[in-house]
Amino acid sequence: MAEDAVENLITLAEQTGASDVLDRVYLRNRIYALIGDVDHAAQSTEGVEAMSQALLQTAIDNQLIEDNPTDRELLEGQLLDLATPRPSVVNERFWEAYQDSPEAATKYFYQLSKINNYIKTAAIAKNVVFDAQTDFGDIEITINLSKPEKDPKAIAAAAKTAASGYPLCQLCLENEGYKGRLGYPARSNHRVIRIMVGGQPWGFQYSPYAYFNEHAIFLDTKHEPMQINRQTFTNLFDIISQLPEYFVGSNADLPIVGGSMLSHEHYQGGRHVFPMMKAPVVQNVSLDAFPDVTVGVVKWPMTTLRLTGTNQQSLGEAAEHIREVWNHYDDETVSVKAMDGDVRHHTVTPIAYRDGEQFVLDLVLRDNQTSTEFPDGIFHPHQDVQHIKKENIGLIEVMGRAILPARLKTEMQEVQKFLLDQPNEMAAYHRDWAEGLKQQSITKTNVETIVNSAIGTVFARVLADAGVFKWDQTGREALAKFLAAIK
Repeated sequence: MAEDAVENLITLAEQTGASDVLDRVYLRNRIYALIGDVDHAAQSTEGVEAMSQALLQTAIDNQLIEDNPTDRELLEGQLLDLATPRPSVVNERFWEAYQDSPEAATKYFYQLSKINNYIKTAAIAKNVVFDAQTDFGDIEITINLSKPEKDPKAIAAAAKTAASGYPLCQLCLENEGYKGRLGYPARSNHRVIRIMVGGQPWGFQYSPYAYFNEHAIFLDTKHEPMQINRQTFTNLFDIISQLPEYFVGSNADLPIVGGSMLSHEHYQGGRHVFPMMKAPVVQNVSLDAFPDVTVGVVKWPMTTLRLTGTNQQSLGEAAEHIREVWNHYDDETVSVKAMDGDVRHHTVTPIAYRDGEQFVLDLVLRDNQTSTEFPDGIFHPHQDVQHIKKENIGLIEVMGRAILPARLKTEMQEVQKFLLDQPNEMAAYHRDWAEGLKQQSITKTNVETIVNSAIGTVFARVLADAGVFKWDQTGREALAKFLAAIK
């Protein structure tokens, strides 16, 4: 059954430089050790995904693994590890290519990460992706269907199994080559490029379930909590100095307004221009202490200041000045409050990128307060839009790409049926929204476009909810006071 798949994996290992022609017998035996005896009725297995599935099926038929998501994932990682060069080799080739250009280096590493299926290209292709027009320009919508559903048996088994504490989290360097376990992803075929960031050793890898082109993760080699401070800006500039084709940004370092993994210092980046990065500056601001730094207010639903200049030191100092002012800034007219006793509520989401010789740093002001009216967060998606998005607004969403839950694919199909007066099972929490959409002229031809556009409008509202100074008169007046405070 899987003879072709075995040979294809051996050939793939030679193509990636993980093995040589003299290794073929050895490698074939290593594969047999993992999948068992092979039915010699050869079957064509073009592509890494088909090859992997054929090999996994052989292991299942030979009762070496059970047919469940966890066993399949762990074995697939081990098999594809055989076609992936060792970390030392990958790093050597990356930095050799870097001598030609940073782009050549990232191209090598990105292609390898796809070839060995560390980046789950087949799964990512399942995502529903479209653009939607809003008052702030086109924004990007992703209904996330790529990550597999958790295996109930694995969840139950993992609950009875004490975690080893190794690796400490999924961002730790110790994940490189880790087999995985119940409830923890396989990383046998995972590789990390070692780089220096801010004078310290860091790692650079790609995201297995990427949301945009060359979706990269930069991680501290030490397991320490995320924090935004002066060093953050130095680190971001250091990364885009080494990889000038990439943007890089950090999630905020507080719950509610931060990302999902605050326990390990890391950034995200890649080769993509997000809607926020295209948004125009509508007001210039002068910082007296930093005449070589251009500052402007960006037309974006979340309060964003754009700093531009060629001097990284000045940009970093100006950004730290703004961050420090914001960290202690109150304005009760718009519910902005920096502290509750010793509890800090303010931080920023910073994003750095290049514009020719210019360095650009977008600072998004964040406030993670809650209230009786808004227990999930005052500057968080409010209740009336949570039928579409109720999760944290992290770095990717801040920049204008919605990452929406998988449930919406089927739920939106039911909404479309409702709008067409067809029998449906639309979720009750969509009814008020859908009733409003019914005021439009809806046909079978335009119903999907109308629903997609409405999702974009809701996400723009989600971002506006997360914005600390709104685009109304009260918000503009409050912003003016803050801008005066940073001069």
